[in-house]
Amino acid sequence: QIIKGNERVVRPRLADAQFFFESDKKVTLSSRLDKLGTVLFQKQLGTMKDKSERISRLSARIAGSLNADEQHARLAGELCKTDLVTDMVSEFPETQGVMGRHYALNDGLDAEVADAIEQHYWPRFAGDNLPTSDVSRSVALADKLDSLVGIFGIGQTPKGDRDPFALRRAALGLIRIIVESNLNLDLYELIDAAIGEFGDRLSNNDVRENVFNFIIGRFRPWYQEQGISVDVIQAVLARAPSRPADFNLRIHAVDAFKQHDAAESLSAANKRVGNILSKSEGDLTGKIDHTLLVAAEEKTLAAQISETEKSAEPEIAAGNYEGALTRMASLKSPIDDFFENVMVNDEDPAVRQNRLNLLYQLRGMFLRVADISLLQ
Repeated sequence: QIIKGNERVVRPRLADAQFFFESDKKVTLSSRLDKLGTVLFQKQLGTMKDKSERISRLSARIAGSLNADEQHARLAGELCKTDLVTDMVSEFPETQGVMGRHYALNDGLDAEVADAIEQHYWPRFAGDNLPTSDVSRSVALADKLDSLVGIFGIGQTPKGDRDPFALRRAALGLIRIIVESNLNLDLYELIDAAIGEFGDRLSNNDVRENVFNFIIGRFRPWYQEQGISVDVIQAVLARAPSRPADFNLRIHAVDAFKQHDAAESLSAANKRVGNILSKSEGDLTGKIDHTLLVAAEEKTLAAQISETEKSAEPEIAAGNYEGALTRMASLKSPIDDFFENVMVNDEDPAVRQNRLNLLYQLRGMFLRVADISLLQ
């Protein structure tokens, strides 16, 4: 009886779905663009057609950065919202994207375009699948950026539990796509490109920094879920790298470095250097006058810093931050000797300034990777 009862409920719904599917297939997705102009995205930001036009242009731009097919990205971006005005999706909203893919294939569009139409919503929830091609990734990123920049651009930021445009999910999805797909994309460049698509619709002059900080802020809970400690995250956040894939490399490098024998001592030394420099007066350049190096320990430290900078530079340039930090760890002994035997605040102002510049150079070298003074 239960089975028959369920069948009586399900059969008419399946019949409706079949009818909608056959009916929808008679109208191409591109023919639905005008109707998309009757669906509001947000009053100040226009219709879903306006949004899809912005997504289309931004998708092509991102695809170009990834050496993906720009025309496919442009077309997928233009059509990615058109299934919202089909009978099937109107009746069964949870099929959005999925039906868009089927209708795109029915229209004879390339499979890469069809996949991007479905996958531009991905990831839809924590742990969900990510887009599988660079064209799909381009459209997914463009859609999320458009929502973030648009809503922040009119001053409607998420507050408390209120997040009607799911911007937190969009920001985390954007991070996951870039990091887990290892895309060499710069957040500021992406945000600037998205801002440019809105013309004069945006009223928030701080939208660039607001969106950047909001996205960067999503890193902390994401890494904490992966078991990365807060101090490691803060050490990298202090540098605010604008490329998420690079941010990820730094996180794992600092996390590994924290287990190094010299980590605790070097963290304390960096903290001490930071405190000394914060109290110093005058401009610091990091340029050392070797004729003013008096003590043996400061001569040794200056030589070691110079040597370490040279060996660490190629590692940093290659994104091997763990290798760079390992090389910097060799400075533990000369730093300890320096603080044990050298008075930074020498009576001679020239010697004092030179020693401050030495510490400034040392601090700057570590900051090329992260602020390890924040490690606990």
